[in-house]
Parts: sequence; C-alpha cells; structure tokens
Amino acid sequence: MNTSLIQKYNVPGPRYTSYPTVPYWNEEEFTKSAWETTAIRAFNESNLTEGISLYIHLPFCESLCTFCGCNKRITKNHGVEDPYIAAVLKEWNMYCDLLGSRPKIKEIHLGGGTPTFFDPDNLRKLILGIFKSADRCKEWEFSFEGHPNNTSYEHLQTLYELGFRRVSFGVQDYDHQIQVAIHRIQPFENVERVHQWAKEIGYTSIGHDLVFGLPKQTRLSIAETIAKTNLLKPDRLAFYSYAHVPWLKGNGQRGFDESDLPKDEDKRALYNLGKLLFEENGYAEIGMDHFALKSDSLYHSAENKLLHRNFMGYTSSKTKLMIGLGVSSISDSWYAFAQNVKSLEEYYALINANELPVFRGHILNLEDLIIRKHILNIMCQLETSWTDESLRFKELDSVIESLHELVEDELILLSDEGLKVTQEGIPFIRNICMAFDLKMIRNKPETRLFSMTI
Repeated sequence: MNTSLIQKYNVPGPRYTSYPTVPYWNEEEFTKSAWETTAIRAFNESNLTEGISLYIHLPFCESLCTFCGCNKRITKNHGVEDPYIAAVLKEWNMYCDLLGSRPKIKEIHLGGGTPTFFDPDNLRKLILGIFKSADRCKEWEFSFEGHPNNTSYEHLQTLYELGFRRVSFGVQDYDHQIQVAIHRIQPFENVERVHQWAKEIGYTSIGHDLVFGLPKQTRLSIAETIAKTNLLKPDRLAFYSYAHVPWLKGNGQRGFDESDLPKDEDKRALYNLGKLLFEENGYAEIGMDHFALKSDSLYHSAENKLLHRNFMGYTSSKTKLMIGLGVSSISDSWYAFAQNVKSLEEYYALINANELPVFRGHILNLEDLIIRKHILNIMCQLETSWTDESLRFKELDSVIESLHELVEDELILLSDEGLKVTQEGIPFIRNICMAFDLKMIRNKPETRLFSMTI
C-alpha cells in the first residue's frame, strides 16, 4: 500500500456503526418519550414483515483484557447472574408493554462482557423469558460471543437447543507474548476444543475474532496466528483494527507501553498480510474488517446487497427496530437512537422504579436519515448514488467537491450518479464516509474522540 496515503489518511475517525455517531448526538433535544414514540412507530411499520432485533449486553468478566474498550464489570462472583437476568427480563417486559402487541424476533445477539460468564441454565432462563412475550420469525438468526477459556459444551448445547446457530469466539492473537501484554492468556488448544464442539453440535456459522495492531504484534506473529486459524477454517472472520482509546473513562487500555503498538504503515501491513492469507484460503473480504467463506450467510448477504450495519456491527439482515437490553446497550428505531445507563447500580435503580433505563439518545432529522443511508451504502455496498431525489441533500454539491481528492488518490470512482469505492479504497472506507459526515464537518472536534482510521 502507498505509504504516503497511509500517512495522509490515518486520522481519528468513526467506525460508523451509526450516523450520527454518538459524540454528535443532540442530547439536549432528546427525550425518553420521543424515543418511545419512534420505537412504537418502527415496530408498527415492520414487526409483521421483518420482525425486530435484540441486542442483550451481558457485562461481566472474570478478568480484564487490556485491549478491550467495552462496558464491563470485572468479578468472580457469579451471584451477580440472577439479579441481572431478572432486571433484563423486566426491561424487556416494559418494552413489550410499550409496543402493545407480541413481537416477532428475527435476530438476537448476546454480547459483552463475557456472555459465557453466565451459567448455561441462566442463559436458558434468559432466552425462555424473552420468548414468554414474543415469537420467532420464520427465518431467524441468533448468535452469541463465546470466550474460548470458559465456553463449555453445555453452553453450546443449551444455546443450540434455544435456536442459536452462530457463535463467534474471541481469539485476538495466539502469540504468548502478545497475550501477556493484553492479559488474555488463551492457548490454541482452547479455541480448537470449543470450535470442534460447535461443529459437532451443528452450528452453521462459526466465527473467530482476530485483532491487528496489538502491542508487540509483528507480521510473523500475525502469519502464525492466521496459519492456526486456517487449520480450523471458521465460516467467517472479523479482523479488527485495534482501537486504542485509553482516554475513555473505565477503559483498561493502559496495561502496556504505547511504544509497543505497531503504527501507520507497519500496522496496515499486518492487515494486508492477513487479507492475503485469508484470500489464499478461500475467504472473501466483506465490507470493512470482515471475511467470510462463500458458504456463509454474510457472504450471501454481501453478494445480494442485503448486508446491514448497526451497533452490532455487520449483520446478514436488517430490521427497522433493534432493541438493546441491559446496561449500556444502544437501541435503534431507524428514526432515533437511545442508550441505556452505563453503571449497573443506576441500571438496577431505574428498572426497580419501573422506568426504561435510557439516559441519552438522538432523534434523527430528515438530513440525518439521508446521510445515514449514504454512509450505510458505502460501508455495506461500497457504493452510493444520489440520482434519486430522496437521497439528495442541501450540501451535496460541497460534499461532491470534497470527494475529488479521493478520486485523485484512486480511492473512489466518481460520476454524476454517485460513487464507487475502488479495491485500493477499501482500507480507507472510514475516510470516505467522513466526507459525508456533516455533523463532524460542521463541528470539528477539539479533543480526540475516535480511534485512528488506518
């Protein structure tokens, strides 16, 4: 890759799991009642046709991984499981009362934290509790994140019996020195064991999550990690750029020296090597930082232009309404975003007071909806168009003008109808989306908000 382009475009920028991005939400004009109105609207428009999605945040971990930027609570006390599940189910029942009729669930994702911190019987209690007030869509996709060190055969079997067919295992890197630096000691044998269990039980999509740009990571360590990954041949892969954001409150990303982090072209070389090795083993690049075998649903969605992106990342299908349950979860009604409180104590207090635990959000205006569509198109389809009058906005001409530098650098192809991202432009997809980010363009951040784009 052109080193000068990396130096030019490697700037702080969003990952665009939403637009507007969270730092640019208009929290002053947001109200909980306005959020509830949009949730009801989205539910009424789509429940019978496409169903809804649930993201359930399970925040507990037994130890702190120093690469992680997620909301978590570190504890070895498993007595926290029962009260948390009771609170999540009470929150769900509040939403069911609000929506007014029985939801049809198309997608469930259990994230964390560490979902497999929870006992299999408690996960069964959680999912059965959800379906006391809901039905499955005819075609559903239920998935969860499994920690290879504590995911048991019983975890996998229990969730399979409840309809889960997709699991992603957090691998990061197999090099012991790197595992020590990020406080995540996890031998290959542990991953191999849970992967083979999942295949044996019948999971149809097994994913591995890898990270490039970790402390002390080299091209040799990446090559060795990918060689082991290819021995297991997961159906899909997430190959994330390590997001170094130690300034965020409660973040554990200070467990290593920043001089140990590969930067700029050295970091991007890790991705390029990974991409080459994945493609040699039959994987296709999907959107940003994802790869899938051609037998996997993520590949089929990308090929059929059905790929979607939200706070859960890339998904194989879209629902207008996604409800986030649990501490810090974010919900999306298409017309608005709403985030739950981040502390467990406050979450419990609001649930016990029979209040939805939402503390901030954003109601999208017409311009937001148009820009969101363009950014989704770029992130998911690697192209967007403005021939349709409904996709035009007041500042489109100035945005198009700003795209010419990307054309000169051969990152996009631009026409009167729209743009297409070139193969060379895929690593810079976040920068391309930033050209449409009117919220950020109008309000340049004075302090660091985002991780580096490359």
